[in-house]
Amino acid sequence: MAAASSSDYDGCGAESNEANSKWLDAHYDPVANIHTFSACLALADLHGDGEYKLVVGDLGPGGRQPRLKVLKGPLVMTESPLPALPAAAATFLMEQHEPQTPALALASGPCVYVYKNLRPYFKFSLPQLPPNPLEQDLWNQAKEDRIDPLTLKEMLESIRETAEEPLSVQSLRFLQLELSEMEAFVNQHKSNSIKRQTVITTMTTLKKNLADEDAVSCLVLGTENKELLVLDPEAFTILAKDAVTSLCFGRYGREDNTLIMTTRGGGLIIKILKRTAVFAEGGGEVGPPPAQAMKLNVPRKTRLYVDQTLREREAGTAMHRAFQTDLYLLRLRAARAYLQALESSLSPVSATAREPLKLHAVVQGLGPTFKLTLHLQNTSTARPVLGLLVCCLYNEALYSLPRAFFKVPLLVPGLNYPLETFVESLSNKGISDIIKVGPSLVPCGR
Repeated sequence: MAAASSSDYDGCGAESNEANSKWLDAHYDPVANIHTFSACLALADLHGDGEYKLVVGDLGPGGRQPRLKVLKGPLVMTESPLPALPAAAATFLMEQHEPQTPALALASGPCVYVYKNLRPYFKFSLPQLPPNPLEQDLWNQAKEDRIDPLTLKEMLESIRETAEEPLSVQSLRFLQLELSEMEAFVNQHKSNSIKRQTVITTMTTLKKNLADEDAVSCLVLGTENKELLVLDPEAFTILAKDAVTSLCFGRYGREDNTLIMTTRGGGLIIKILKRTAVFAEGGGEVGPPPAQAMKLNVPRKTRLYVDQTLREREAGTAMHRAFQTDLYLLRLRAARAYLQALESSLSPVSATAREPLKLHAVVQGLGPTFKLTLHLQNTSTARPVLGLLVCCLYNEALYSLPRAFFKVPLLVPGLNYPLETFVESLSNKGISDIIKVGPSLVPCGR
């Protein structure tokens, strides 16, 4: 009898709690196999019949096999696979045509997948961001084999720690590799262009023209790079791109704590701090850092240091004069060398305005056969050069050139014209000499 009385008492208590609760228990299924969060849930009248369904962007168990699920009551009506993990879900009206059935938008990574009648309708992708110039320069050097994979990793890690812009996916994947895998990765991806892509972190809707419940709405996307994008519901183009440009905090109206923000698109945002808000004190200390008050361990002045200081005080004027004399001699020698180069036509730049030319040479190879490339450029602003002949002058006892005479085409100002030939060394004793290019006789190699 005692047990029966206890059971009756527990049953009466449960009924009493349910009667006092503000909620009715409509359904409970602990094994419904739904893995999602609040941003991926939406309620909408998908078929225009007045019955709202639950739309779920399901991540799948362990973040694998993401799926789009539509529930009617406790049952799953439809289920279809998703191309990637969802980040947010929203329903919105794209048009005013009858019957008005909302479209479904699922944000995933840099894309928004739009469904109409639960079928794929449109895919919108965020525009790419400009890459980090330093990162781009490093991959260009790797493309030209001017930097090894280990140095590339060190430089990319330095950029990741100091730069405000995040690295591209290619660089982040490279930094995760082992040392033995880096060279193969660089050889495979060094010719690819650097692409930096942001992702969508949140999504909501905004009425386009009217505030009515059945009015057309725009999608509003929040991205990882702190931007708000407003999409047109018909063409899915970006209508506005906002970012906060200014902040002001203080008393506004009758409120003491008001935060006012303006956006790049000309918007105004006002936020009022709740009077019940409580902020925990941070661990930082006010004032200069403690290291500033620490006394440095300065070494004692040695006898040599004292003697040198006294000598500089006593002979400061003479030391300055000696320095200036050496500096003038250095400038004089540089001027004489430049003058000699002009007189003997050893400068790579023409000194006359009649032939505004620039010539430099590149020698490739370890010998005894070398590849000689002459780069010729017209340095004038608007006048082309016609009828130019280039001839290589060399010691025939030391070198052999299969092509020592070039007929140069029309030289357009600003463009580089390469002229290639091969040079074979005939000396077994390692004797070398200068090869000159006429008629200006500009040296191009040894």
